[in-house]
Amino acid sequence: MRSSLKAEDLVLVEAVSRHGSVGAAAKELLTTQPSASRRLAALERRLGTRLFERDTTGARPTPAGRELARQAARLLADLDALPAQIAAATQAPSLSLGTIQALAPIVFTAAQIELASVTLQAEVDHGPTLIGRVHQGLLDAAIVTIADQAVLPHGLQATGLGASPLVLVLPADTTPLAAGRKALAGREVLYSSIDLAGEHLRTGLSGLGALPQPGPTIEATLRIARHRKVPAVVPDLAARWWDDPTDRLLPSPVPGKVMLSLVTRPPQPSRLAQVLPALTARILSAPKDSPDRP
Repeated sequence: MRSSLKAEDLVLVEAVSRHGSVGAAAKELLTTQPSASRRLAALERRLGTRLFERDTTGARPTPAGRELARQAARLLADLDALPAQIAAATQAPSLSLGTIQALAPIVFTAAQIELASVTLQAEVDHGPTLIGRVHQGLLDAAIVTIADQAVLPHGLQATGLGASPLVLVLPADTTPLAAGRKALAGREVLYSSIDLAGEHLRTGLSGLGALPQPGPTIEATLRIARHRKVPAVVPDLAARWWDDPTDRLLPSPVPGKVMLSLVTRPPQPSRLAQVLPALTARILSAPKDSPDRP
């Protein structure tokens, strides 16, 4: 049977880790040291691992103890904030919106601008996880790039927001490209497709003689490419949001595009439906005359 953790377990582990002493933690928690020690030992037996090395000098967390203490501090902080969040939810309109990590700076910046009167609850995770949370009713909506590449659970709808074509970004002072189909032969090329087409992109670049290297995120891909002065293949929306006036943009040598979709339960949340055209335009275009661009 899987061991379960209770809030009091998290409180005890966090306090012992912070104080470095079972006795000091017990004093803070208004209990005795023997009682705290028994509770800690019982928790270690349930988890099947030692959390602290204890001797006369104090209590030092093991790797497992450090991880549990770190997670406990986060979870307890979330619990502390929960009453205020519940109160805020009853006082103002809210919308829970999720997206993938690569798109988070773009989507949440655009959403905060277009949904200024709405309390936005933002969540970042992998696309399939976000789709599952919408299906479970834990998210109102998710903006993802894989809705057209996956089978959605029954009861969900995907609304296409548009496509962002892949482009080749040539930072300033990048060595000029050779002519012809092998223009990238022997050249390092960074890439980030933010969908399931990354392997297709890598294979295509390799077929052109390039030396493709995946970037960690679209923003990081551009920044690293500019630092190394090497070409990068990213979606056009990334080149617009994190543009540099000295960059030169060309069509991608490996054709492709990233499809953005909004996944919701029907009907779409009314507040989101009202601003969806403007939100989509901001995400895909990031107009250069907008003072709100990052």
